[in-house]
Amino acid sequence: MRVHFVSENVGGHATLHLHLHRALQAHPDIDATLFEVPPAGLGRKLLAAPVPGLARLDLDFHPLRDQLARSAVVRRHLAGLTQPMDVLHVYTHNVGLLSVGHIGRQPTVVSLDATNAQNGYRLPQRYPTRFTPLTVAVTKPLERRVYRAATFVIAHSLWAEASLVEDYGVEQARIRVIPFGIGIPPPRPPSPTAEGASRRITFIGRSMERKGGHWLLDMWRKYLSDVSTLTLVTPEHVPGEPGVECVSDVRPGDGRVFELLADTAVYAFPSPIDPFGYSMIEAMAAGVPVVAVRHAAVPEIVEDGVTGVIVEPGDDRGFAGAVRGLLDDPALGRRMGEAGRARVLERFDVRVTTRQLAEVLEAAHAEGGGEG
Repeated sequence: MRVHFVSENVGGHATLHLHLHRALQAHPDIDATLFEVPPAGLGRKLLAAPVPGLARLDLDFHPLRDQLARSAVVRRHLAGLTQPMDVLHVYTHNVGLLSVGHIGRQPTVVSLDATNAQNGYRLPQRYPTRFTPLTVAVTKPLERRVYRAATFVIAHSLWAEASLVEDYGVEQARIRVIPFGIGIPPPRPPSPTAEGASRRITFIGRSMERKGGHWLLDMWRKYLSDVSTLTLVTPEHVPGEPGVECVSDVRPGDGRVFELLADTAVYAFPSPIDPFGYSMIEAMAAGVPVVAVRHAAVPEIVEDGVTGVIVEPGDDRGFAGAVRGLLDDPALGRRMGEAGRARVLERFDVRVTTRQLAEVLEAAHAEGGGEG
């Protein structure tokens, strides 16, 4: 079965597709090819640039213009393909906005971590205002056409599935919930004794502001700097200070993330925008307990009180208290870390989730195209 994968290639998508295509090597029945939307050139950057004044009100349709620009690249790519395919896989729906004809003419699976009804309030480059419902409403009809044309739609979480049904009217029978997974590293060495246990808190995020990194740093200074060190894995420049380590050269697939996590006591996930959060899964796979803010699909990843602690948004003291509790009780941290790794092996192992995806691709191939 020839399957062509189209990747939006933004944010954590690079990590997702890296793990996916490694796992597909164990499926010789799938002849996979991949197209990743390339970085924007000058033309695309100008087309999608924020409009002064209107951007502040979220009335410049910057996210939609960016999505249409990426989708135009995908449309040209699909129109230029000379090799036939049995199934098309599009991740995410946004790069299919201008390719509904291609999607509807052949078996197609569209996958996503969040709909635009959800993303309208979470994109890192977007600050919601009272006008955001209007801009989201303009996007929804275009998005709905993609879902209607697809043979099947895959949501990474029950949270995203609910939006597909409630906000877009996608039939439940055409939705599959598959939390695309990651490659699982070997087990960590035995944890040190309590006296020598790590006191490191680790954060991973491309945007310090929108991923909650600055909030975490301020909270660490107030409540945790006397008992721990903080490692910030981010490409952004953060001024150095005692107790804070900044790592800016980590790349998807280079193994550095798991090296850092191997000496981490608590993984902090303060992000208020991530719809799924692959870094939490990486931390759990490394046997590290997670403290996270409750939103989106976080409760589907972190089992509160079992694999980590979930704190309500804006609760500085609650977040700091949860982190300190794990630092002060290494045995509890080890138990949560072990439970987290077991949960990842069961639900988020890329070998498991890729097998589930392969079954959907085969079903799409057998069923044929969508409504068009």
